[in-house]
Amino acid sequence: MTSPRALRGVLALIALAAITAACGGPATPIPDGSSRRTLSGGEVVGFTGRYGSHVWRGIPYAAPPVGPLRWRPPEPPARWDGVREALATGTACPQFASVFAGEGRGAKGIVGDEDCLYLDVYAPRMEPGEAPPGGGGLPVMLWIHGGGNSIGRAGFYDGGNLAATQGVVVVAINYRLGPFGWFRHAALRAGAKSDIERSGNFGTLDTIRALEWVRENIAAFGGDPGNVTVFGESAGGRNVVSLLLSPLAQGLFHRAIVQSGGMWGATAEEAERFSEADRPGHPYSSSEIIAKLMVQEGTAPNRAAAQARIASMAAAELASYLRGKSRQEILSAYVEDPSSPPAMLHFPHVFQEGTVLPREEPIAILARGAYHQVPVILGTNRDENKLFMAFDPALARWRFGLFPKALDEDRYQAESRHQANAWKARSVDEPAALLRAVQGPSVYAYRWDWDEERRLPLFYDGPKMLGASHGFEIPFVFGHWDLGPDTRLIFGGGSREGRETLSRQMMSYWSEFAYRGSPGRGRGGDLPEWSAWDDSSPEAPKYIVFDTPTDGGLRLASETFTIDRVVDELMVDPRLASDRDRCSVLRSLVEEDYLSREQYAGMGICAEYAYDAYPWPDPATR
Repeated sequence: MTSPRALRGVLALIALAAITAACGGPATPIPDGSSRRTLSGGEVVGFTGRYGSHVWRGIPYAAPPVGPLRWRPPEPPARWDGVREALATGTACPQFASVFAGEGRGAKGIVGDEDCLYLDVYAPRMEPGEAPPGGGGLPVMLWIHGGGNSIGRAGFYDGGNLAATQGVVVVAINYRLGPFGWFRHAALRAGAKSDIERSGNFGTLDTIRALEWVRENIAAFGGDPGNVTVFGESAGGRNVVSLLLSPLAQGLFHRAIVQSGGMWGATAEEAERFSEADRPGHPYSSSEIIAKLMVQEGTAPNRAAAQARIASMAAAELASYLRGKSRQEILSAYVEDPSSPPAMLHFPHVFQEGTVLPREEPIAILARGAYHQVPVILGTNRDENKLFMAFDPALARWRFGLFPKALDEDRYQAESRHQANAWKARSVDEPAALLRAVQGPSVYAYRWDWDEERRLPLFYDGPKMLGASHGFEIPFVFGHWDLGPDTRLIFGGGSREGRETLSRQMMSYWSEFAYRGSPGRGRGGDLPEWSAWDDSSPEAPKYIVFDTPTDGGLRLASETFTIDRVVDELMVDPRLASDRDRCSVLRSLVEEDYLSREQYAGMGICAEYAYDAYPWPDPATR
């Protein structure tokens, strides 16, 4: 689930969005006749993108999930007549405004449309019917964007350079977000036609439907439907894990890359019960949201009256009530302060419900081998949380609204390191060891260390404040650097040679993995061997470190972490000068689901810093 601390980082994601991902392409593209293709739904024509690849944008892969199709599994799209011009990316799914949704910085309100199930395709230039070089289809790489499963869109990314230089077909998809993508309630289940529909995992089902579309249509773009790699970052990485676990995705993909993802989801009970139930629901469960809707519209004077009204309504009546609500009404129910709406939502999603996804905890499923055993890459960034921490007023302040500076440099660096090590422990080290034991040497891992951001003497130290932050590896994977006016705030001219070299290396490894199921020595065979995770001894190489030659370059490493090790190390870290500082870091680990509240309460040093009392008063004033 998205934690409160992660939500505080939304401002960081919005302010730096033009840096952490790639968008682009001609403002008014001209149809290119050589890109004309025949699909199951009809003919399409695309254009030539900025990197020389063919590009097709805004192709429907499912019927619009509107009206009676809201909160139902995706259905195939209707056929169209004539030649469809695939020149503009599809409308974003409903979400709060941000640059991730294609809005300008500072935009507010709710944007997007429920008619949003579209995808973009990038492929090397080929004439219609021309065989890919070497015969056979090209590997397909299907990208699932991040954004807490509540913001983002496919059009924010440009896969043209990856496609053109590496000889792959890149597909980027929209999928339903927020409560339109993940919503469970008994009223909706009562009228459902299948257990799949009853699951509530509609966003997950969208990704599966996109893979079905790829199987049906990708050959027209030169792609091989028998060689599909799914890759995604953050929530997109978690959605890749969902595909590994879902029995419905069997045979639809053949490799997986999880960039800064996670291994957790919400239980069915959390997703729909009231918070005071014997098995408490999430604060923004479906029941809580329905009650808020009724209070918000004035049909119930308070929460208790709303609960009584909900209990009195027949299932069909309540389902009709929900489907009759506008996107604005539904998303507004997740806002506590209308004057300061969020971007990413705090809501339950990726439900462990027993049909689309198993009820068992993901890590236990991996241990049993009850998942799709395909070659996998798992990775995190060395300084994941700095992107969020730089915008935390308890940790940093901003000069002129442009340059963050740590309030306490030692505490800032210590907290960053322990949080990032916990992320690595839970999302890479623990699952990689389990996967390696099950499927053998087809498991690969990385840590991304690039930290050559711009420095401005007296004002801003990018490497210290941001470093190898969450999401910063994405431009390196796509090889796209024209990111608008904010580019200069991160990527100074002095870093160009090193970062472009590292980007070429990463694209080469990613595409070789798509071709062979092993990153090996990259597509050109000229890079250091990226070997599989090796558990034969503590010193055996387990992952590759990505960095520029001036900072050590590409190299294999073996250091791994457990959550217990992270806790042990932070407890004796001299940079955390007080029990209060140590308890603050421990609390952050609870927020990210690395520790339980019970474990936190059991830490003797935190007795006076009760979890629910945070933020704690200054001891000097107590």
